[in-house]
Amino acid sequence: MQDTCLPQVYLKPTVERRILNRLKRIEGQVRGVQKLISNHQSCDDILIQIGAVKQAINGVAVELLEGHMDTCVAESIEKGQGTKALASLKGALTHVLRQA
Repeated sequence: MQDTCLPQVYLKPTVERRILNRLKRIEGQVRGVQKLISNHQSCDDILIQIGAVKQAINGVAVELLEGHMDTCVAESIEKGQGTKALASLKGALTHVLRQA
């Protein structure tokens, strides 16, 4: 899928920072799940933590999509490329939602 972002447009720095911070927390959660498995902890506890990781990833996807709409999609619309930008956004949303 071709991204609609123009080379000079990307996520706002605050959004990028928030996403990177969330991903670092998720990385820690995944390490925690690995530790639970290595320590032969309860499958129930492991599944609960995996559910938390999935929710955290979904939160990253939402934040990224919102940031994408605020920057890339909005910029493309302003440049007269709204149809292309919305088609690309629709494709991205479809892909994210199918993975949920």
